[in-house]
Amino acid sequence: MTTSASAPAGSGNSTAASGTVTDRLVEANERYASAFADPGMDARPVLQVAVVACMDARLDLHDALGLSLGDCHTIRNAGGVVTDDVIRSLTISQRALGTRSVVLIHHTNCGLESLTEEFRHDLEMEVGQRPAWAVEAFRDVDQDVRQSMQRVRTSPFLLHTDDVRGFVFDVKTGLLREVDPA
Repeated sequence: MTTSASAPAGSGNSTAASGTVTDRLVEANERYASAFADPGMDARPVLQVAVVACMDARLDLHDALGLSLGDCHTIRNAGGVVTDDVIRSLTISQRALGTRSVVLIHHTNCGLESLTEEFRHDLEMEVGQRPAWAVEAFRDVDQDVRQSMQRVRTSPFLLHTDDVRGFVFDVKTGLLREVDPA
């Protein structure tokens, strides 16, 4: 598998050697936009599903789930954990944009498995201010998926909590393994 990180710098990249990654992304967007045609879509996902997943760069959710542009809302954060901000996004997704199902995806070999809440303490010591957010680190990925499912199912803000399923994506095989909520 070739990724943009493994491609040689000169392979079709017009960014000068001193250019930044952001410059490279902006140039890629200019190429994309030059051939772009408005797909005429609405913001409501065709499949009425919201996918909450980890931000890990190894997860290509659209390919892994057979999704096309416009099929779902995708909400990503460190660990794919259900935080207050994820509940905010899911609430808007359901109440304003018609989603009815929620799919949660954590993955094997997640960076949050090696962190602790000590990370917050270290940040406070470094910058002089304690972060308002929790790290949400975990040791047991299945248990964290269960906790995330429970947070969705018990949120008073969400209208549709009966079709909530959680999975662990194996970064070595690409397969999803469903987590029993019990």
